[in-house]
Amino acid sequence: MSEQPFEIAHLDDLERLPRGEGLVWRPIRRRFGISAFGVNAYSAADAGDRVVEEHREVDGHEELYVVVAGRAAFTVGGEEHDAPAGTLVFVRPGTRRGAIAREPGTIVLGVGAKPGEVFEPSPWEEWAAAEAYRTLGRPDEARALMDASIAANPDAWQGYYNLACFESLDGRREEAFAALARAVELGPDEVRKYAAEDTDFDAIRSDPRFAELV
Repeated sequence: MSEQPFEIAHLDDLERLPRGEGLVWRPIRRRFGISAFGVNAYSAADAGDRVVEEHREVDGHEELYVVVAGRAAFTVGGEEHDAPAGTLVFVRPGTRRGAIAREPGTIVLGVGAKPGEVFEPSPWEEWAAAEAYRTLGRPDEARALMDASIAANPDAWQGYYNLACFESLDGRREEAFAALARAVELGPDEVRKYAAEDTDFDAIRSDPRFAELV
């Protein structure tokens, strides 16, 4: 049977996954299985909530943001810009960006890809979804996603790092240290930077092995 030639969905029909600071991620690429580019929607229920995470793309990705509802305040390259519905914000690689909702119900669409390369979905989506599922009280789904992501990306430190967080929060001390040790082996500088202040590791922080790793 041939693949269905099109799909239609409303933003309100998408899964809503919390990302902290009031930010809600509404996966679009995952929803449709899009393989040519990255695309997601982000929403904030209240004014003052974050609607785009503060970050910079360091691997060459270009990103276009479209404010489709409400109003946002974008901070790009250290400058704040008012962004009512209909505003387009294009950000080149390496530029720090983020946005706060200025009206309740603000929604921002983000589209991105790396010029000149065949697009590959970022493992970040699976890690972020797993973290959200755990927050929402869906641990079995979270762990299944995490296991599948690590199997698909065995040399990425982020998967093992997030697994270590899961194990620590679940009180599985030995499993947490095993995953954390593997994460340190794959990405020592990044892991030590984040783990030093990550409250997910509070349950194992007093163990001497934590200080040895981090």
